[in-house]
Amino acid sequence: MSHACTTSGPLRGLRVVEFSGIGPGPFACMMLSDMGADVLTIERPGGKLGDPHNFTGRGRTVVVADLKDPKARNEVLGLLEGADILVEGFRPGVMERLGLGPDAVAGCNPRLVYGRMTGWGQEGPLAHAAGHDLNYIAISGALHAIGPAGGAPVPPLNLVGDYGGGSLYLVVGILAALHESRQSGIGQVVDAAISDGAASLMTLFAGLLAQGRFVERRGENTLDGGAPYYGVYETKDREYVSLGAIEPQFFHEFCKRAEVASSLWTAQNDKTRCAELRAELSRIFASKTQAEWCDLLEGTDVCFAPVLSLSKAPEHRHNVARQAFVEVSGVSQPAPAPKFSRTHSRVQGPAPKTAISLSEAKARWLRA
Repeated sequence: MSHACTTSGPLRGLRVVEFSGIGPGPFACMMLSDMGADVLTIERPGGKLGDPHNFTGRGRTVVVADLKDPKARNEVLGLLEGADILVEGFRPGVMERLGLGPDAVAGCNPRLVYGRMTGWGQEGPLAHAAGHDLNYIAISGALHAIGPAGGAPVPPLNLVGDYGGGSLYLVVGILAALHESRQSGIGQVVDAAISDGAASLMTLFAGLLAQGRFVERRGENTLDGGAPYYGVYETKDREYVSLGAIEPQFFHEFCKRAEVASSLWTAQNDKTRCAELRAELSRIFASKTQAEWCDLLEGTDVCFAPVLSLSKAPEHRHNVARQAFVEVSGVSQPAPAPKFSRTHSRVQGPAPKTAISLSEAKARWLRA
């Protein structure tokens, strides 16, 4: 299914100026664009344009500007007069040195919401240090909790930090600040630090730790692979399936359908029989192919799903029915999320191949 380059979504009419960057900033602006915002990206001279596989750069208009040039900087300030949101992901102090910091911008647009995306935040002992997703989640408690029993922590792609603790918190913060500014008439800075967001994501586990219900050893808790009934198992054809039968009724349903040895039906939370139960489940899952397990368990209350590669995920019948993946200019990619009942989100187009001038961008906004 291909979407035309049409503005739609609940953020239609919202104007965003994005200063080109990498990682969580562009992903946040992709989400804003998918939900209908008019996102204008300011790219530095020599920046790469037109990559059809740059999915996080989709749905934008691009202008090229040398921000060290006073004339270009003044044009950018003129453009910001008509913007609702600014998003930047430079190290603290860079935008100020360019003459585009919050105070300078507030002078021309006091209602502007100024979104700042960094790893360590705008202040703190590490604020000016380089870092990446792995470093930010390392000090949050998240990385320490992820990995096999007896093994080292495992990097969970860059989902927990960059996108979970970064992009999503930036978007939430921006929209909250925008809501407030429309009541007060005054914008504010949203200081979105990935390290802060990743720590926030650990709230449930911090609560469990305080209750004495979370062990700070990998592979010994319900959700980290420590429970046989909540994990991943290899199948006969060397594929994998996931089982999440936490609630007793779901575990019993699984035992019945998978023909688990009756002596183990009461062993779900018996730590003395954990190894025995895991061995039984490993043996059972290895007796059938992934497809056979899907035929037997998918759609039931055993809390089951096949483990699919990213290239296979678009083919799954549930993803097809939900239109979880779409084609944009002939290239399949994840669709906008979440879904809205009236103001449907839509990919506004692929990453642009060409840029327009700052004067053209300003004139377009004046015409709108």
